[in-house]
Amino acid sequence: MDEPTVTIRWPRGRLGWRNTPSDLQTLEVNSTPRDSNDPESEISVRSIDAVIFDFGGVLASNGRPSDVVRRFPNDPADVVMRVMMGEYGQDTDHPWHRLERGEISMADYRSALAPLVMDAGLTPVATTFAPEPGQSIPFDFTPNAPVVELVHELRDAGFRLGVLTNNVRELRERWWPMLDFPRLFHDVVDSHEVGMRKPNPSIYRLALERLGVPAHRTAFLDDAESNVRAAIDVGLHGVLVDEDPTTAVSTVRLLANL
Repeated sequence: MDEPTVTIRWPRGRLGWRNTPSDLQTLEVNSTPRDSNDPESEISVRSIDAVIFDFGGVLASNGRPSDVVRRFPNDPADVVMRVMMGEYGQDTDHPWHRLERGEISMADYRSALAPLVMDAGLTPVATTFAPEPGQSIPFDFTPNAPVVELVHELRDAGFRLGVLTNNVRELRERWWPMLDFPRLFHDVVDSHEVGMRKPNPSIYRLALERLGVPAHRTAFLDDAESNVRAAIDVGLHGVLVDEDPTTAVSTVRLLANL
């Protein structure tokens, strides 16, 4: 008797990458129930052994680059992004990129940004990720519940777990307490600590090396398409996380055979 299969349509390339309908391909996944008495049966049908998560927009529901755009409701979104964060899909000498690489401080970023904002004629309605001197960062990160639940499932199932985040030294005090990172994750790569940022291929390779896993057996979740594309180019299973993470969580569950 033939084994039952589930037919799922995904874009060509790694699982989870979305593109136009013409790019979709069909994937058949063996859906035969696992033998609970065979400890090897679960591992043998996994497509991955490790998962690496971005932080903002993935583990946290906020902290996406688009959050910056919302602070400038009267200005074009593309102009806001270009001025405030540079070409996000590239790794340049824009002040935000330098900040995420740990080359400058938040105060330096604000000083460098001020003339750019004025020249572009932007009119913010709230301050961005910068406190006044002596004050704390004026916001908190919110756990992305479906993704955090997935983290616990993966950890309990024995997967290697990592975090790869483009982040800022001054924000560490705000996002680190959100989860018990040392207990849940085997490694955390923070861009400002290693002097690199996504989408630089070297930071993905560093994350893999520190986690001790090969790219083709690792899934990577991010909310930025450019970062997912870069991960795919390195050989990881790239998974794009939308504001509703349901599809991304389902994709990882499929890859992990959960």
